[in-house]
Amino acid sequence: MLLYNVTVGIDKEIEAEWIAWIKEKHIPDVMATGFFVDWKFYKVLHDQDDGNVSYSIQFFAETINHVTTYLEEFAPPIVAQHRTRFQNRHVTFMTLLEEV
Repeated sequence: MLLYNVTVGIDKEIEAEWIAWIKEKHIPDVMATGFFVDWKFYKVLHDQDDGNVSYSIQFFAETINHVTTYLEEFAPPIVAQHRTRFQNRHVTFMTLLEEV
C-alpha cells in the first residue's frame, strides 16, 4: 500500500472556506479518478503563530503505477484548480510513502 500525502498550509482567514472546498470538491475529484482506494484528512497540531494552519490530506493507493499515472495524467488540472482558487493563500508539499 502506498500513501500519497499532501500537506497544505492555508491562511487562517480562509480556513473554513478551504476545508469546505477540499471536502466537497477536491477530495471527491481525486477519488473519482479511481487510482486511490481510501483517503484521510487531518489537521496538523502545532504552534501556528505565522497566520497559517496546516492540514494533511492522505490518499491511499495499491500500486506505484496508480500514483504515477494519477500524478502524470490527472493531477495537473486538479492541482491547477486549487492553485487558482487559493492563489497566494497557501503552500503545499507532497510526500509519497510506502508501507513496510
